[in-house]
Amino acid sequence: MSVPLAPSAGLRGWLDLYHAGLRRVVQALAWVAGACLMAMVLVTTAEVTLRVFRLSFTGAYDLVKIAAVLTLASALPYTTAIKGHVAIEYFFHRLGRRGRVAVDALMRLLGMALFGLLAWGCVAYGNSLRAAGEVSMTLQLPVFWVPYVLAMSCGLVVLIKLYHLTHPGQALLSP
Repeated sequence: MSVPLAPSAGLRGWLDLYHAGLRRVVQALAWVAGACLMAMVLVTTAEVTLRVFRLSFTGAYDLVKIAAVLTLASALPYTTAIKGHVAIEYFFHRLGRRGRVAVDALMRLLGMALFGLLAWGCVAYGNSLRAAGEVSMTLQLPVFWVPYVLAMSCGLVVLIKLYHLTHPGQALLSP
């Protein structure tokens, strides 16, 4: 009796639906990253313009700081999905095909473990901020949710790396 290597038609349909959903979430977060980047530009421009008239934009520092973290967190899954991270491949290309496959799989597994730990740590940090009632310096906005967004982003990176591990040579998205 042989074991089928390909997933059944029903499972294939669920996997395709899952991959399409993952793509949509990553693309939506890329738009969020762009919006947060624009917000940083607008707030900074407003702050600089107001300083010309000896006025200030109260909370500009808080808004830019939060928008910067959200930009990073939202762009990380997209960059991972398109395989846009910088890689040094000098030694990698000197390996044979089996060596490259083994090193690639090992690096993806290590990356999944790292981002899984980062997600767990961000949730723990967010919980501690929530318990302490931590707020931003000038606007007094609660900030416990920012590490939760970063944790979600790290969790998505784990799922994207799993996709890359199970689909060698394919990016989840094209740029």
